[in-house]
Order: sequence, then structure tokens, then C-alpha cells
Amino acid sequence: MKQAIDWAQARREEHLEQLKQLLAIPSVSTQPEHEHDLVRTANCLADHMRSIGLHGVSVHSTDLHPIVYGHWIKDANAPTVLIYGHYDVQPPDPLELWHTPPFTPTVRGDNIYARGAADDKGQLFAHLKAFEAFMQTAGQPPVNVKFLIEGEEEVGSPNLAGFVADNRDRLAADISLISDSHIPAPDQPALVYGLRGLCYMEIKVQGPDHDLHSGSFGGAVQNPAEVLCQIVGALKDERGRITIPGFYDRVVPLSDEERAELNRAPFSKDQFRSEAGITKTWGEVGYTVLEQISVRPTLDVNGLVGGYTGEGGKTIVPARAQAKISMRLVADQDPDEIRRLFTAYVESLAPDTVQLTFRNWGLAKPALIDRSIPEMQAAARAYARAFGAKPVFMREGGSIPVVTLLKEELGLDTILMGFGLPDDNIHSPNEKLYLPNFYRGIEAAIYFLSEYAQV
Repeated sequence: MKQAIDWAQARREEHLEQLKQLLAIPSVSTQPEHEHDLVRTANCLADHMRSIGLHGVSVHSTDLHPIVYGHWIKDANAPTVLIYGHYDVQPPDPLELWHTPPFTPTVRGDNIYARGAADDKGQLFAHLKAFEAFMQTAGQPPVNVKFLIEGEEEVGSPNLAGFVADNRDRLAADISLISDSHIPAPDQPALVYGLRGLCYMEIKVQGPDHDLHSGSFGGAVQNPAEVLCQIVGALKDERGRITIPGFYDRVVPLSDEERAELNRAPFSKDQFRSEAGITKTWGEVGYTVLEQISVRPTLDVNGLVGGYTGEGGKTIVPARAQAKISMRLVADQDPDEIRRLFTAYVESLAPDTVQLTFRNWGLAKPALIDRSIPEMQAAARAYARAFGAKPVFMREGGSIPVVTLLKEELGLDTILMGFGLPDDNIHSPNEKLYLPNFYRGIEAAIYFLSEYAQV
């Protein structure tokens, strides 16, 4: 292990140049004009995986973008880790807000700026370099390693579930490992053991079959925009609690010990307010801000439109109005059940003067992983050795649906071992990766494989 660490430390500049080559490919999965770039990235990764010694490397076509696979089987009886990552990235728009071109990787100070630097090319690449370090020193890693790398994460992974179901034997492992998250501070590692799920709904309220003159019809025709506002306003009470009947029935309560551990993570309310551009926080009464954004379910209006919103006036009773609403869910809430509860409650709030239609834009189950499993403790020791600090345990406010997929299809718990930082601007202009943590991420991955071999 020490030889692998020394080898990686001696080749930091080489690894940085290799990462730049990967970041330079505009693998934007949401835009059809980049289809060739997605194929090019998949092939680039496959070539690199072969060059560092992985076996069985293959690029699998899907209905959208390719999936890349490769493995090293040391011993059929040895522990096996499945490392997941994604090579696709979000669109870089708005381009005018970037200080340097998004696909011209640029180092400024201790950061590398490029789309995909933190999400997820840089974090994924750290694991490839850790594998290579073992191959170049010991000739093999201490455990069996498999890589599963997709190009559709940023568009909802429409083909991943089918691939996993069709390749259960090939992907069989004892644990999965993902680096696609952040830690609270550069010198404070963190293990994420919980992720929120998602239920994303759209409501359309239809009144008259066309817009009406407000002077001729207003007062005698119920206004769909007003109805929608009344419905939305009724979804939460003044204490920030969601009013949908049954919404909280399955929520697993937090123990005092877990709340204490969660709130041990470094967190600044002043910094949070600054990043949010607000002067005062607001949320569910009885919970800290950190708890509100990570371990409590939420309901947010993501967009609301109705009637005339252009320049000047247009005095109408609009024919329709609509809103998009996302609900973040925690263990053991079921997103399909929440969809049904939401729909029934909104229907109960609507008058019979309008018609409602609903559309679901996405369901994802929450994930909660036992912090005491040996693999999690191995990751904690690896983090401590690489970063020189004991990791805190956190629950993430966002959703990573692949975690649930790997649990349901392959029976795998997932270790979420991120190296990004809260200010990495993922999905935003000037995305970056803090290079000291890229290098420490490689070392943490080396330590994890070594620690895992002893489990």
C-alpha cells in the first residue's frame, strides 16, 4: 500500500494532464448534437482502462449513450467492490458566465475549472488512478474490482436499470463504491449514509376553454390561477410542515444519537445564507437548518405559471394555470405512495368549477445505509489516513437513484465517498474541483481497497 501511495504522489502532474484530456471532451448527455462526444468519451475511458490493466473492458451501446465496463478479478473468493461513476455532464450554459471556456480545463490556484470537474469525471478518475497505482507497484489490487461507468446520469439513467438487470452475474459484488458527492470542508471528510428520494409532480388547472375578458367574465368564472395559488398555499402550514394527510406516516424518526452525529458536521448558517442569497432562513419548526436540508422531507414549488406574464397589461381570466412541485423523501417513504397521497389531497382542495390533470416527472426511492457495517468502517479508516481527520457521517439532501437500483437489483449497499466541496458549482458556471482533494481522493481510494481487503 505504501508503494502505491508513493507511486501516486510522484505522478500527480501526469494524472492532472490525463484528467484534463477527459474534461476537454464535451460529453453533454442532454443535447443531441453531442452524441458523438459521448461515444468518444466512452471509448476514451475504455482505452484508458485497458492501458492501466483492467480486463474485460467493453463499451455497450444503449438506446442513448454507451455504458463502459471493466474488471480485475484477483481471486474468486476475494471481496469484490463495484465502483460506479458517470462520464456525462450537464450543459455549460450560460456560457457568458464562465471565466474560462467550460471544456478548456484551466488550473487557477488550487482548483481546476471545467464542466464535469467535480460531477463526476474528476471523482471517478481518482478511482482509476488508485487501481493503476496498485497495478504499477504490487501488480494487482488487494481485492477484486469492477467498474460500471454510464453516460446518462444527468438525464435520469434511462438505460442503466435494464443493463444492470441483464448483467447481474457480471456485476455481482459485495459492496458498491461511488464518489459523486461532496465533503463539508477541504480537510473534513464525510461519509454519506443517507440520500433523499424524490416525487416530482405537475398540476394543471383548467377552467374555461379559452382566456376570457376579465371585465365581461371576471367575478362569475372561477379563476384557475387563483385556484392554483390556493392549492399551493394549502400544501404547507405556517410552521413549515407539509399538510398532505399521511405524508409523514412512514418517516423514520431520528434518534438523539443520530441527530448529535449529524450536527457534528461543520456547518455555518452565515455561509449558508450567503450562498443562498438570503438574510433569514425559514423551514420546518423544531429542526436545525442542517437537518432541514438533509434528513427531513420537503415540498417545493419549482415553477408556477398562469395567464399573461408578458410586457404591459392584458386583462384576462386565464384558461389554465400549472405548477411543478418536487417532494424530497426520507426513509421509509415510498415515492409512489406519496404520489397517490399528493394527488388525492390536491383533488380534495380543488373546487368543482375547474378540472385537474396530473403528470409525474420522476420517482426515486430514498436510501439509508447502516453506518456500522464493516465496509463503512473501512471507508472511515481510509478517509482518516488520507485526510488526517476522522470523517463525519452525513445524510445528503439530494438523490442518487443508482444507490437504490444497486440495492434492489444486486443486493449491494453503497459507500458514498465523495471528494468534492460545497462550492464546486456543479451544474453551474465555473464548475471546479479542488486539486488537493483530487490527489487525496486517489490516496483515500488506495487506502479503502487495502482496508476493505482486511474486512
